[in-house]
Parts: sequence; C-alpha cells; structure tokens
Amino acid sequence: MPAADAHGAARGALDATRRHQSAQLALVYGMNGSGAIEMRGEGARVLLSDGRTALDFGSYAVTLLGQRHPAVLAAVRRELDAMPVSTRVLANPTTARLAERLAAWGDPGRLTKVWLGANGCDAVEAALKLARLATGRTRVVAVEGAYHGKSLGALAATWNPRYRRGLDPLLGGVTHVAADPAAVPRAFADGDVAAVLVEPVQGEGGVRPLEPDFLRALAAAAHAHGAFLIADEIQTGLRRCGPRLVSTGLGLEPDAVLLGKALGGGVQPLCAVLATPELYAPLTADPFAHTTTFSGYPLGAAAGLAALTAVEALAPRGEVLAGLFSAGLDRIAADHRGLVTRVRGLGLLWGVEFATPAAAGHVLMELGRTGLVVSPCLARPEVLRLLPPLVASDAEAEEALAILGSVCAGVPEEFRPAGGRGQGSG
Repeated sequence: MPAADAHGAARGALDATRRHQSAQLALVYGMNGSGAIEMRGEGARVLLSDGRTALDFGSYAVTLLGQRHPAVLAAVRRELDAMPVSTRVLANPTTARLAERLAAWGDPGRLTKVWLGANGCDAVEAALKLARLATGRTRVVAVEGAYHGKSLGALAATWNPRYRRGLDPLLGGVTHVAADPAAVPRAFADGDVAAVLVEPVQGEGGVRPLEPDFLRALAAAAHAHGAFLIADEIQTGLRRCGPRLVSTGLGLEPDAVLLGKALGGGVQPLCAVLATPELYAPLTADPFAHTTTFSGYPLGAAAGLAALTAVEALAPRGEVLAGLFSAGLDRIAADHRGLVTRVRGLGLLWGVEFATPAAAGHVLMELGRTGLVVSPCLARPEVLRLLPPLVASDAEAEEALAILGSVCAGVPEEFRPAGGRGQGSG
C-alpha cells in the first residue's frame, strides 16, 4: 500500500473509532501504534499501516498459534465452502466431532460432556447456570483478584470493583475468598454453595499463579460440601501454561473446565465447557435449558478441531520457549531492580510487574512503538502480560526480550521510584 494510502487508512480508522466508539479508545490506539494501525497478521508478527512490523506477544492470549495459522485457516476455508452456520434443528458433523474430541482431550472418562459457545463469558455463564440448576443451591465461591468476564452473571464472580461500579445489584450470593488455605473453611461456613469458580493462574489479576496448596484446599472443600469445582482455564488452558489443563495437571479433579480465547486457533471466536455428567445433568434432561444462537457453529468447530491438533504438535516447542522466557525475564528483572519489582508466570503466560502503574503505562506505549505488542492487566495496571505464541522462533523470543530490556533501560527518571530496590522474580 502506498504511504499516502496507508496514512489515510490509519487516519480514517482512528477517526471512525473516535466518532462512533470512544475518543479515549482512539487516543490509546493512536499512542500505542504511533498513529499506525494493524493491517495483516502472519505467525508471530503483525504488519502495521506504516510498513513496520511488531511481534504479537499479546492479543489477550487469543493468538497462542500466532496470527493466521495455516492449518486453522485451511480448516475454516473448507468449512466455509461446506456449511459455516448450522440450521440448529439438524445435527452437524463438524460440531459433533469437536464435542467428541474435547471429551477425549481434556480429562477422558470424567469430563465427558461438552457445551460450546463463542467467548469466555458464554462459558462462565453456562457453567454457573448448570451448577445452580444441578444443585438447587445459589451461592458461588470465587477468589479475590479473580476475573471471569463482564457479563452480569460472570461479573458477580469478577473481583475488581472497577468493572462492577454502578451495576449493583449483580447475581447474588458470590463470596470471594482470600487465596489462603486458612481462609477456605470460612467461605463454606454458611453452606448452600453450588460452585467454586477459580482460575489456576489469575491472568487479568496480574498473572498470579495460585499456590497448589490453596487450590487443593479449595478443591477438597468443594468436593466435601457437594459443590461443583469449575476451573476457569479460558486463558491458561490449551498448553498456554505447559500442560493441556493446569487444573487436571495439579490433580484437582474439576467438575468443569472452561476453555476459550485460543480454542478457535486465533481465527474464530469459540469457547467450551467440559463437564462431568453430574454437572451437565440439567442439559441432559433439557438440551434447550441454555442455548445461544452460535453455540457450536460449524465454522468455529472446524477452527477448534484444527487448533487442538496444532497445539499438540507444538507442545514441545512451548517447553523450549517457556525456558527462554523464564531465564530472559529473570535477567531483565535483575538488570532493572527498582523499576521491575517482580516477574511471575508459567509456560507462555508471564507478568512483568513495575513499580508504578505510570511506569507500566510508559513501557506499554514504548513497546508498541518499538515493535512488541503485549497486553496490559486492566485490573492490575502495574503489570504487563507477555503471551508468546507457540510458533515464535528462538530469534523472535530473543528479539522480544531485547526490546523489553531496551525499553526498560530507557524509562525516564520521572517514572522510576524515588528510592529503594524492588524484588526480582518470584
């Protein structure tokens, strides 16, 4: 695209965003891209309208397989030529194959029932609804710092008051428990708990891996009280953090696992609830008790089938990349003590915590200008998320770490703490 046309396209997109969506959003987009907009994705990179490329180590965990993974694109194109949406009154073979594959993929023999939707909120809403119907109870236990979405039902289980302000009353009966084994018994003291909803690693909450002892105590309490344990792995599942599922890897025996984000291969919106027959019983009795128009649509199902195959094939690559980022981020934390106060993460989900939200905001903007896209944590604005794709090369991983280190080195004094030294990784 000629430079003049590219500049016009960027200006037009930012103008339309400002007029028809949000002036604040247009300002953020403009600053992050230095006036440029995204035009095309390929593997671990995004091409911008001004000709620059940026490594995509963000996209809120959607692009685990990178941009436009060829196997996912091919599967979607085949389905596009066959039947992209379902009549919803006839069975669809692609949708049925995805349900069968997921039942055998997550926790074979236990999580044998599958509900499909389009996004993470869909999965959270479906799981909470099933738990209340199956138990006849109303209370939900979630964890302080949790993020489960912004729809009204999911929002009740989301911790941050920023998203809840002005919307009360929400779905009643949600208790948030501190991430401490000693706090668990109090959450169940009043009884009537239908479900425990937990992220093994809190993503939006600052990339905070919850301690296995706490997770096991929470799981044991749920099972002892006849409540369903629901593992929200919308961000952590599909080998983003190493194992297929963090929760089953820890032996928590969840009654449901929620998947989303990367499940559509970075090409189609798709989510799933993998559940035990006991939790799924209300839908077994009445399959129309919870439906959405695009639940299990064939185009998304085709993307999901291809994504599962690609993720498994790239699993060894994920282990290599995880080691590179663990070591590289430790080096950056050590080199920039006081500015970088902590590094946390598992596999290909990492959080870099800065001394102040202002410092993190400055680094976020400079990374975008310098060629690295990461995702902020809106609930913890002092933390930036790095979400490398499985398709990244060693050279691209080192390039991303070099950009982050260089940007940290260039942070002006006004964004640095006045004194003291922060902690390194932990």
